[in-house]
Amino acid sequence: MKIGSREFDMETNHTFVMGILNVTPDSFSDGGNFINPDDALRHVERMVDEGADIIDVGGESTRPGHEQIPEEEEINRVCGVISAVKDHFDIPVSIDTYKAPVADAAVRAGADLINDIWGLQYDVYNKDENAERYSGHNMAKVVVTHDVPIILMHNDNLGRSLEGRNDELLADFLRANGCYEAPELIRTYIVDEEHLIGNLSKYHSTKMLHSAEEENVVDRVITGLTVAVGIARSEGISRDKIILDPGVGFAKTQRENLIVLDNLEKIRASEGFPMLLAASRKSVIGNVLELPTDEREEGTLVTTVLAANAGYSMVRVHDVEKNVRAIRMLEAVRNG
Repeated sequence: MKIGSREFDMETNHTFVMGILNVTPDSFSDGGNFINPDDALRHVERMVDEGADIIDVGGESTRPGHEQIPEEEEINRVCGVISAVKDHFDIPVSIDTYKAPVADAAVRAGADLINDIWGLQYDVYNKDENAERYSGHNMAKVVVTHDVPIILMHNDNLGRSLEGRNDELLADFLRANGCYEAPELIRTYIVDEEHLIGNLSKYHSTKMLHSAEEENVVDRVITGLTVAVGIARSEGISRDKIILDPGVGFAKTQRENLIVLDNLEKIRASEGFPMLLAASRKSVIGNVLELPTDEREEGTLVTTVLAANAGYSMVRVHDVEKNVRAIRMLEAVRNG
């Protein structure tokens, strides 16, 4: 896969490292650290020296409870930094955004890859006034127009707690997946297969409803990623422009995040696309180790090794040096 001027061989058993550059005041781990352009460039220089293969620039926090900022503000935050990075370093840059206008401006400023946390489905799962503007169609148009790759992340808005998955949210989830008789299913919770004979729609609805249970999260992730790929292909995005992300930390409970991490290879094998894991310093690590964000590197390294062992092509991390070293050691052992 070509990202910018560099060819990334996604067929070899090697894991590339994406270094995180958040130019936000409120990101969960490093918010406010790199708002100043000089600080941002120094951080990029450090990540490049430590072995980063690509730099991921984000201008809006997506931590739990974050507030959406106007796209103009996000554009102002990221475009100058992207231009400066491209001027100073020979390294591909990705833009972390789900907003088509921001992605378009960022690519024009020099970004080589789009990292979409909604997997072309913002408009499917969000009913706000920006849904149509940030639709999968508009984002796909940016990808096709500029001929850049895109990362499609699994995110279905089911939330991070089982208590929050009430009938209304589950009904919205089912409708988003083409199950229009959702309210009836929520009330009756159909499990009698005889009742479903000859009714494919209700069978699909029941299957989707089962996938919203914690123990079935892998099925939910696989289905969601398959839908994302279907949207991408129908909008004209070629297969060789697609990378997938199982979405650790998004719309998943603690247990679901752990189950996903334990099934990375199954998820990758089911899709047949290059995969990225973005688990660095996330709450799934903090909850297990009972540590704040700046003390989660050992846990992050475990997730990186899990991803590399599962054949993932890329990991997105805060501490580039340690993760590069972990991957080098793993690959040396694996290659004998």
